[in-house]
Amino acid sequence: MPPSRSTTTSRDGTRLAVYTYANPGAHVLICVHGYPDNASLWSSVAEQLSEDFHVVTYDVRGAGESDHPSRTSAYSLDRLQEDFEAILNQVSPNGSVHVLAHDWGSIQAWQPVTAPELQDRIASFTSISGPSLDHAGYFIRRRNRAAFKQLLHSWYIYYFHLPWIPELAWRKGWAQRAFNRLEPQDPNDNRNIGDYVNGIKLYRANVLRRLIRPAECRTEIPVLAVAPDADPFVTTPLQTEIERWAPNLTVKLVRGGHWLPRKNPGLVAELVREHTRQVARWET
Repeated sequence: MPPSRSTTTSRDGTRLAVYTYANPGAHVLICVHGYPDNASLWSSVAEQLSEDFHVVTYDVRGAGESDHPSRTSAYSLDRLQEDFEAILNQVSPNGSVHVLAHDWGSIQAWQPVTAPELQDRIASFTSISGPSLDHAGYFIRRRNRAAFKQLLHSWYIYYFHLPWIPELAWRKGWAQRAFNRLEPQDPNDNRNIGDYVNGIKLYRANVLRRLIRPAECRTEIPVLAVAPDADPFVTTPLQTEIERWAPNLTVKLVRGGHWLPRKNPGLVAELVREHTRQVARWET
């Protein structure tokens, strides 16, 4: 059954498209997609998990049917946390939720997951291929082989900070072909050009300032870090060596590439079920 669609408005007036796979009475699971995706990334995963959860997905600002702010500053992690809180307060105003996120969805979800005021509102966090930028800042400061290897894998971050060239490459199709060589993409992925172009602002608004001046962001929320072994963008140590910041940590190394939710939705669904059964702090 297709999800129902609604909208909610963030603190700065940005309207967000929300999709609900209704299971009244079940615990709420909020899924946050990354770049350059939209909420359709979660379609197959959400359909499978809707038997166990009241699943909510949404188009992140700049993607899909949500508003596309033009200012780069509108894509800061603070604004993204406000978006998450708007969704949270709409779908579970008095209770806690589970969070499942991928890529930039995980990067932005680490912000509320480590926010002191939200520790009682999030029951568990499953992160796939998306580290905290603050944690990454400290990781790179190790200046060891693992940090150097991650810097090599992160070449595209420097590219996205160039003026106008990345946008042109997406519009002309050059970048799609290049990224497809790194990991083959589904030609029916439901992305549009806005998903590619607008999301570049996520990098420009956040990455350098967080890597240069990382904060000590910690959480007691149960975290499952899922690290695919063939991810061309995010190395395993960056995702998994985070006990300092998330002591209630479970790590799963799995076979697969970066777009695990799209390529193996059944595995993602089972990992979420297992994690929430084992460590979720159910609210009564």
